[in-house]
This record gives sequence, structure tokens and C-alpha cells, in this order.
Amino acid sequence: MSTGSAAAPRRQGRGVPAARGGRRAVFADRDGTIIEDRHYIADPADVALIPGSPEALTRLRTLGFALVVVTNQSGIGRGLYTLADYRRVAAETDRQLKRAGIVVDATYFCTDAPGGDPRTTCRKPSPVLYRQAARDLGLALAGSYFVGDKLSDVLPAATLGGTGILVRTGHGASEEARAREDARATQEAGTPREARMAGAAKVADEAETADEASLARKSGREAGCLVADDLAGAAELIERLES
Repeated sequence: MSTGSAAAPRRQGRGVPAARGGRRAVFADRDGTIIEDRHYIADPADVALIPGSPEALTRLRTLGFALVVVTNQSGIGRGLYTLADYRRVAAETDRQLKRAGIVVDATYFCTDAPGGDPRTTCRKPSPVLYRQAARDLGLALAGSYFVGDKLSDVLPAATLGGTGILVRTGHGASEEARAREDARATQEAGTPREARMAGAAKVADEAETADEASLARKSGREAGCLVADDLAGAAELIERLES
């Protein structure tokens, strides 16, 4: 298991009371959620913020949430790009966000490729990086929000007691469509919800390539996640839920 993080402590804002055990957070995926998904992005020149994402993060900051980015970077584990490449892309992402007026509290990344030991991997939907962030930043995972364009981004909410929000940017639209289809098929087959839940994390972790992507939809909406058009829509939804 290989992990990394970069944290910049931030003062707690107003609007979100600290839950027992610490302040709540919005955990957001990076590629396909905050920046455009360029498929194993290794060149800082390819970094482009998704329209509305800086404003969404600012809105969430105003609500008082900690902002934590959690990203799978299996391209490192696969040998497609280096840790130095990742750090340059991350620095450019931070630079563009800062220019737009927002700095996240921390970024956590996992270099593991799919297929590792599910008991030890940090790869989402594993809760490893979220628990590390909670320890590092004094966060409460229960009641936090888990936002991203893949099921692996939102499934941790079910494990950690939060709320998952799937966004339709990046891979989100296709994930939602296929999840609906498989949820309908599963319902017609009468498969017990407990059995579907048990396989949810496994199939999500296996879904890395286009050929494997259908595996992740076997669960449908087992994480009980909500859906928004983009990060801006997710921020609006969170604000409504918190009001």
C-alpha cells in the first residue's frame, strides 16, 4: 500500500457544528469531479478545472466544512507516470484553485493499482485514506459527505456513516445510467439488499477500465447515494440538507 498526503490546516468556518469526534468534512474526488478527467493525467498543462468547481468548494467552505480531496492514482502503481508527475499535476490543481480563491485542507492519494489485498489497500472505496484524514485533521467521518463521479468515491459513505453524492461529470453520467439498469435488474431478481451490499466495494474496486466498468454497477445504489449534475449541484444539495 502506498499513500500520500498534503495538508494545509484551515480554521473552522461557521454553519456546520462539529460532530462528536471532530469537524465534519466534504471528501471530494479530484479527476472528473474538481478537474476534467484526462485519463491518467501526468502533464500539468492538461489540468482544467470543471466550471463551477471552485465556487462549489467556496460555498462548502462557507458552510463550515473541511475540504479534503481523496484521489486514486493507480497510474503510478501501473508505471504510467511517476510520483513526481503526480506532484506537478497536484501543484497545478492547487494553483488554479488558489487563483480562484479556494485552498483545500488536505489532499490524500493512493498509488495502488487494482487487484491488491482488499484488507490493506488504500485504494477507494477502501476507508483507509478517510480514516487517515480524520486522524490527521481531527475530523468526524459520521455525517460527512463523500462526493465523486464513480461509485468507488461514494461507497465509503455507507461504511463510515456519511452521505454519498454521485456527480454526473467525468464518469458519473454513465455510472448513474448503468447503476439504474443494474438496480432494476437486481430488484426484479429479488436479490437481498444485504447480499448486494456485501459485493459493492469489491466490484467498485475492480472497475478501472472500460471493459470492467459494468462490474461496478451490480450494486446499483447500495451506498444510498444521491445524485447531482456536478460539484456545484452537490454543494447546493448539501446546503439544502444542512438547512
